[in-house]
Amino acid sequence: MRTTTSMLTNGIAIAVLAVSAQAQKMTSLGAGEGGSPHVKAEWTIGGAHIAITYGRPYLKGRTESSMMPVGQPWRTGADEATVITSDKSLTFGTVTLPAGSYTINTQPGDKEWMLLLGTLKSVGQWGVPYVPVLELGRAPMSLGRSSLVEQLTFSIDTIAGGASLRIEWGTVSVSTRFTLGS
Repeated sequence: MRTTTSMLTNGIAIAVLAVSAQAQKMTSLGAGEGGSPHVKAEWTIGGAHIAITYGRPYLKGRTESSMMPVGQPWRTGADEATVITSDKSLTFGTVTLPAGSYTINTQPGDKEWMLLLGTLKSVGQWGVPYVPVLELGRAPMSLGRSSLVEQLTFSIDTIAGGASLRIEWGTVSVSTRFTLGS
C-alpha cells in the first residue's frame, strides 16, 4: 500500500512539474549589444498572453551587491530595457497596466524590493540610465533566497487568485503577486 501511495504521489508531482515546465515558452533573440543573451519568455495564464523580453546576464563571479545595488533603480536585465507585454490588463499592487507593453525595473532593498513599471517610449529603448519621468508606479516585491542562479531568470507562476512574477539571480529571489483583467 505504501509503495502504491508513494508511486502515485511521485507521479502526481512529476505531472505537476511537467505542466509547469511546459507553461513557459522561451525564444532566443540572440546576443545584445553588450553580449548577454536576449530572450522572449511567454506564458498563457487565465486566458492572457504575457511575454517578457529581456537580456539574461550571467553573474560570472561578480558580487550580487555590485550588480543589484540596494536603493538604486536597476534595469533588471542587460542592454535594452526589459519589457512586459500583455493582451489583458495586469494589476501589480495598486498599479494597473492596460493591455500593452511596459518597462520593468526593480529597486533592490535589504528587506523588500520594489517593482518599477514604466512607459515604453520606443522599441529598443536602452535600459540605462533610469528615467524617473517614465515611471507609472511601483509595487512591493517579497525578498527571498534561492540556490545559486547564474543567469538572470524571470518566471510567472499561477497561484490562487492570480499569478506571481518571480525574478531570480545569484541567491536572490524576489516575487510579487498580480491579477489579470479583461
